[in-house]
Amino acid sequence: MKLAALFSGGKDSTYALYLAKKFNYKVACLITLDSKNKDSYMFHTLVDNVDSIAEKMQLPLIKFSTEGKKERELADLKKAIKKAVKEHEIEGIVTGAIASAYQASRVQKICNELDIYCFNPLWQKDQVELLKELINNNFRFKIVKVAADGLDNSWIGEIINKKTLPKLIDLSKKYRFNPAFEGGEAETEVVDCPLFRKWS
Repeated sequence: MKLAALFSGGKDSTYALYLAKKFNYKVACLITLDSKNKDSYMFHTLVDNVDSIAEKMQLPLIKFSTEGKKERELADLKKAIKKAVKEHEIEGIVTGAIASAYQASRVQKICNELDIYCFNPLWQKDQVELLKELINNNFRFKIVKVAADGLDNSWIGEIINKKTLPKLIDLSKKYRFNPAFEGGEAETEVVDCPLFRKWS
């Protein structure tokens, strides 16, 4: 089955893509919604490097701009998915949704309307275990935005690895934020992973 990956360049969408390939799905393209609303309900808002990340993975990128208005941004997403169906003959979507019923239900609704499959390999995964899996599978990702008590600007640019993860988990317990940032506490960007082509 050919899938398109809803993609932000962050850890969750990239890892979901990685797992889709592990399940022997063919990922034909990436879909990115560049939201102008920093408080978007649906989309990552820092996608400056998504083009170069797509190039490193040697995957075509469908990139749409959206004002990020609640519900209206879903019409923009549907247009992008329809473009992927037409241009790449995709049969489904892979998402990095973990716990947001709002996001997952709305993507599923669009998939139902277009009669395509929706694959959510991270859904309801324990989020500390998810971070450990990422590190163990050689994903290097950095924090590019913080928006939670306990995470100050010193975390921006920080790579989450075996050294920094325990500190992040301790802060998440102290300040009661989600350590995998599912609630928008921070945003990440993957700087290296097994999906990137290694140039000789």
